[in-house]
Amino acid sequence: MTGQYIIRRLLIMLPVLLGVSLIIFTMVRIIPGDPGMVMAGPHATKDQVEQIRAQLGLDKHPVTQYFIFMGNIFQGDLGTSTRTALPVTHEIMARLPNTLLLASASILIATVLGVLAGIIAGVRQNSKFDYLSMLVALFGLSMPVFWLGLMLMLLFSIKLEWLPAVGAESFKHLILPAITLGATSMAIIARMTRSSMLEVIRLDYIRTARAKGLKENLVISRHALKNALIPVVTVIGLQTGILLGGAVLTEIVFAWPGIGRLLVEAILARDYPVVQGVVLAVATMFIFVNLIVDILYAYLDPRIRYH
Repeated sequence: MTGQYIIRRLLIMLPVLLGVSLIIFTMVRIIPGDPGMVMAGPHATKDQVEQIRAQLGLDKHPVTQYFIFMGNIFQGDLGTSTRTALPVTHEIMARLPNTLLLASASILIATVLGVLAGIIAGVRQNSKFDYLSMLVALFGLSMPVFWLGLMLMLLFSIKLEWLPAVGAESFKHLILPAITLGATSMAIIARMTRSSMLEVIRLDYIRTARAKGLKENLVISRHALKNALIPVVTVIGLQTGILLGGAVLTEIVFAWPGIGRLLVEAILARDYPVVQGVVLAVATMFIFVNLIVDILYAYLDPRIRYH
């Protein structure tokens, strides 16, 4: 049944990807500005602008452009950047590893610290640690990413000179961006873990396990944690997708060469193919993360795979 469950989830992805491609195509076309004029320059003639538009296929009807766009996608062709004249796939693959590295480090920090803090806060409800951890989580939820990044940069790069401020040359360059990007996710995961633990540890089977004389750490690890993790897995999956697509501000603040920064550069240059390619790539990764979350659901709760 697990194989059939995964196949059903994969089939659901197809219309979602189709809808995403349509939304991307439409949104890019309504961005103010003409890429033909941007490429031709301010002193170009009307004929030169029209020639560039024809080369880009922008002189065709939007419906025709969409079908050409989809046909190229099925062939693995995301087009050519109007800014660099390089294949969009090449542009994305050159930046994608950096974004994946940053997002992976961020979600690792957020998951480990968030789950650990949430478990301790849930088990020790109304303790000093509970109040302190939830206060820190509230602070993490309230802080704008760019402000936190600038404050960390000011403290650790300028004042203490412990870590580099910008770039991606070494492991040290990863620390500040990863903490900045993962702060909000860590707060969300901690609050969800605490809430889920509080709900689970009050259930009858937990009281029964304690009545049998099991040690508290075994009650928590063997009985409470697995059931408490189901909603937490949902949050972690959503936050992973959000971090993949939401690293734009962090990459700009720390000059991190990822696809978020590439997207901003492409938007400013009216580079339609790159904008479409980056957004489609991020959307696809987000959908696959949700697929992994669904599979983890089936593992954590076998009842789910039969629905």
